Amino acid sequence: MSAQRNPTRQRLIHAALELFAVQGVTDTTTRQISELADVNEVTLFRHFGNKHGLLLAVIEDAGVFAHLGQTLIRKANQTSSIYQALKDYATACLAAMDQVPAVVRSVVGEAGQYPAKNREAIGRGFTQANRYVAKYFETVINRGQLDTHLPAEKLASLLNGMLLGYAVIEFTSEFHQLWHDRDDFLENLITLFLQGAVSPSSEAKLESSALIPFQPLATIAEQTTVAKKVADLPASLVHAILQRAKKLGLQEYAIVYVLFGAGLSPSELCRLERSHHISDPHQQLLQITQGTVRQVPVNQWIMGKRYGSYTRNPLTQWLKSRKEHQPAMFLQAGQPFSESELLQLWQLLSADFLTPDGKTPAIEQTQQTWCVELLMRGMALANLRILTGWDAAKLQPYADRAREKAALEQALRLDQKA
Repeated sequence: MSAQRNPTRQRLIHAALELFAVQGVTDTTTRQISELADVNEVTLFRHFGNKHGLLLAVIEDAGVFAHLGQTLIRKANQTSSIYQALKDYATACLAAMDQVPAVVRSVVGEAGQYPAKNREAIGRGFTQANRYVAKYFETVINRGQLDTHLPAEKLASLLNGMLLGYAVIEFTSEFHQLWHDRDDFLENLITLFLQGAVSPSSEAKLESSALIPFQPLATIAEQTTVAKKVADLPASLVHAILQRAKKLGLQEYAIVYVLFGAGLSPSELCRLERSHHISDPHQQLLQITQGTVRQVPVNQWIMGKRYGSYTRNPLTQWLKSRKEHQPAMFLQAGQPFSESELLQLWQLLSADFLTPDGKTPAIEQTQQTWCVELLMRGMALANLRILTGWDAAKLQPYADRAREKAALEQALRLDQKA
């Protein structure tokens, strides 16, 4: 414990992480690390032995995946939605790796150059992180929510192995057509996992059998995944979140404005650059370069209330306030906003608010609200498909929700006339 609190040791670890993330492990020298940490190179060798020993310390000190696993275990007692808990974990896991893509590439691609004892130690680190996820599966299995023929540790290994595989492909290749975007990968991953590796308990099946007629497995999986996501937020709650964001600052206000005004996913928002913004007196657009390349309008009107004009609104005000030249549209400590940081901001903005079904608003519901609102305002389903890049099957539940809201509104108008 005393070694971990040593300020010199911590400076070396932080300097190494910074350089590894930018240059990779191979191209980073011990001299560069020691100079950035403002210590003698001999001090680095005394603490860690060599550069690979320092890499191991970086991985152990970060503790990212252990923290994520611990969060997943807590969720086992806070939510009955296995799908949502796994989706949140997978999203946060990939967001954490997003922060250090060069380190991921180095650990995977350069591992053959590491001494055997370091490779063994890194393996132990992955195994330890995996156990936290296994504990989550043990919890839900013991609570009778899952039936499985595989032990909990095997289930955890499958999930984490697929997530790491995704990260390696994304960080080492471009222009592949394996999936549209990260959301597409995550939805299919969790659906495949829950419908293939595990299944709901027999008790849960009995409860649902009276509500859902028999359908092929793939159809049930697809509809269940989308149906869980379609829960648009009421106007009063949307405006309350926007007002809370406005009080926090220009950037926070602009972020929430884009979420509700353009219907972007968290990963799409975090990849926006300033050059992706197009604005004139007649329109405001964002160029989306992730997944399906397309342009998306940023609405002036959100849930019946106007938020500025095309040329003067929360987003343009934030961009005008920028004094530095970073290309990223949103920043945290001078670096592009990450998905994990975005989720933390959303938790702050949505704290103490409840949806009509008594739950804390989820960040995914901003996109759902945008889609349903456009359909309610007359957007054709075929045109919404172009704006979102989604297929007709994924959009159908949104159309059903829009028709449901339209029917309720018509019924209320008829009652008022009577």
